[in-house]
Amino acid sequence: QLSEDVERISENPTDERGGEMEVHEDASSVILPDSELGTSAPSLRFSKTCLKNVFSVILLFIYLLLMAVAVFLVYQTISDFREKLKHPVMSVSYKEVSLYDAPGIAFYPGKAQLLSCKHHYYDHILPLINPGQPGDIECITQRINYTDPFTNQTMKYALIVQGPRDVKKKELVFLQFHLNGTDQDFSAIDYLLFSSFEEFINSPEKAEFMKDCESSYSSWKFSGGFRTWVKMSLVKTKEEDGSETVEFKQETSVVNYIDQRAEPRSDQLFFVVFEWKDPFIQTVQDIITANPWNMIALLCGIFLALFKAADFAKLSVKWMIKIRKRHLKRRSQAMNHIS
Repeated sequence: QLSEDVERISENPTDERGGEMEVHEDASSVILPDSELGTSAPSLRFSKTCLKNVFSVILLFIYLLLMAVAVFLVYQTISDFREKLKHPVMSVSYKEVSLYDAPGIAFYPGKAQLLSCKHHYYDHILPLINPGQPGDIECITQRINYTDPFTNQTMKYALIVQGPRDVKKKELVFLQFHLNGTDQDFSAIDYLLFSSFEEFINSPEKAEFMKDCESSYSSWKFSGGFRTWVKMSLVKTKEEDGSETVEFKQETSVVNYIDQRAEPRSDQLFFVVFEWKDPFIQTVQDIITANPWNMIALLCGIFLALFKAADFAKLSVKWMIKIRKRHLKRRSQAMNHIS
């Protein structure tokens, strides 16, 4: 029996090899799908996940950079607002008028005497007929005595004259003073301007009113032997507390007076003209250019962008953690399947 079996195997060796090949082919057919799942598919999934993670990290850094820029803008906006509050901008506006409130002109003539005072229009001043002689006084005047506001001891004598009003007709006031003699080397008359002659007339305490004016307004001079032409302009300044102060700016021009009297005299003649320079009242006001509502709106927009960026960063981190966990889970499943 053993010899018969050996002869049968030696006669049919291909049958057994074929069976073995079939077994190997079946085994290989079973193993190949597992090898494909364990090598090619996980590597493809890993590459896509890696790209997504890299892209998410880049987006996260971009939004962090935007958040840093937003924080810097908030700091810069608050700093600019505080700086603008400390340094307001001066605003100048002009208001055109046809009639001014008649200003008050306070003269301190000393020993000088007022000879004449007239209102003229259109810059037309008639030639002097009797210079040095008393003439017509057509202006509204008021004489007052009060104590010097700076010393409270010296009595001061002031002659108050109503100034020009009609700027369109170029109204002007022409005054002539006479000084018989002086013990000084130079002769001049002081004067000051205040905003409202009517307010002075209606004031119950005119002496106190003039003391306040002398403390608040500047004084000027005009000399004898000349005609001094004064062109006034009015400047109103609004203070931070809401109060309003008024001051005058003036341009003066001096013309030599040629004394044509028959006999030379030792006395001094003073001539002065007051008129408005232009019909514009200049208003000066400090303006804070920083608008709190604009700053609040800008800050709200910046903080909204910050919250949005923070929310996106949080979602990006969660998404990256989720993708990482999913990748590890699939990898472990593939390894278990292969094993």
